[in-house]
Amino acid sequence: MTLVDDFALLEKHGFKLLPYRLAKTGDEAAKAAKAIGYPVAMKIVSPDIEHKTDVGGVKVNIKSEDVLRLAFRDITQSANGKRIEGVLIQKMARKGVELIIGGKKDPQFGHMIVLGLGGIYVEIFRDISARICPLTAADVEEMVSELKVHPLLEGARGKKPINKKSLETLVLRACAFMLEEDILEMDLNPVVFDEVGCDIVDARFSR
Repeated sequence: MTLVDDFALLEKHGFKLLPYRLAKTGDEAAKAAKAIGYPVAMKIVSPDIEHKTDVGGVKVNIKSEDVLRLAFRDITQSANGKRIEGVLIQKMARKGVELIIGGKKDPQFGHMIVLGLGGIYVEIFRDISARICPLTAADVEEMVSELKVHPLLEGARGKKPINKKSLETLVLRACAFMLEEDILEMDLNPVVFDEVGCDIVDARFSR
């Protein structure tokens, strides 16, 4: 399955993704950005590249066609001969707290869901909480309370608390999706939360 196929399956299960289009040329990228509306983010789509930011495969806050075309060239060159499906053109996400919602199918315990600090530092800080599916709303509340970063979710340094209902809904939906589709591994990372809702910035899974 391609990334577009994966996104379509997620949307079928009720996940609300940021507006996106996959572009394979600079002209397609310009057309996509115009349709979506600036500013946009751009990400390389490649089965051979796991950490896009490490190779310069991500450009954000692109506000004009001229900058977009230069960014498209830089991103495609960053593949260094690796296979690429194209460049994902995506609406810029809201600003807020970045979390990861993921999971895997454990051979002994079955499907497990993970909630934690997300973004590019997820593997460095490893601030996560895990549960076995299926979950309840009370389980999600416990997971949040176990995170070291939870004061940020409650509102710290003058910031408003995140929308807990949107977090609860997304975690429960991810758990149901993994069970219904028998997902082996899944990552929604990052998901950006603020006081209003959330934006799923990147998503991947395997079956």
